[in-house]
Amino acid sequence: MTMLQYQHIMFKCLKAIALTATLSSAGALAGGDVQDYSAAERLLFMSNHLAGVTPPTSLHYAYRKSGSLEEGFEDHVSVELKPQPDGSCCVGSGEFLTDARRTVVPEIEGATGNPVILYFLEHDVRNMQRLTQGQPNHFRKRIRMAVYNDAKVQERVARYRGNDITVTEIVIDPYRDDPNRPRFEKFAHKAYQFYMSDAVPGGVYAIRTVMSASDDASPPLILEELLVDGAERLDSSLAAKES
Repeated sequence: MTMLQYQHIMFKCLKAIALTATLSSAGALAGGDVQDYSAAERLLFMSNHLAGVTPPTSLHYAYRKSGSLEEGFEDHVSVELKPQPDGSCCVGSGEFLTDARRTVVPEIEGATGNPVILYFLEHDVRNMQRLTQGQPNHFRKRIRMAVYNDAKVQERVARYRGNDITVTEIVIDPYRDDPNRPRFEKFAHKAYQFYMSDAVPGGVYAIRTVMSASDDASPPLILEELLVDGAERLDSSLAAKES
């Protein structure tokens, strides 16, 4: 499976929906070839996160789950990056969690983006399906449209192997305005946080989802956090970047 094929499965038809809606509302529909991507899309799905990687190599991540809804646990995630037949980077494969919790993920040929992003999101989509009995494509659609339309992007400082590094924080809230929200209201207060940095192997410092009991500051129902090997816990690591 190629990266493009997997992205099509993961986010099929979403770009067209979001782009058409945005241009229509702005009264900007016109002839010609329109290329319109958000900053968050470019950072998450269009950047060459593996530019500094020399295959074969492995990327390692710690995974933690906590919260009041389900039992928490700690596990790990790994991404194996092998050279393509011509020696270039990369063919990606992964192990997302272990034993009974393991999510089967596909091999991705011609990877330039870090496969761990798509692996995490596919794991998340399957969990949302399990919790709500909803359709996976609906959750994929809401995530991609939120990245396109509503993402908040800012720079932060985080700790990596004892040093301060700059990370770009991308936050989305896919289900806040979901027309189907009444069908799974209990699980609708969910934010996705991505932390990207060229200072870490593979460009992904951390990914976290926080599902709250409501819009207030109640303890989370579920918190899932993935951290690159060498990163510090987000709650103790992150700080606003001074301009």
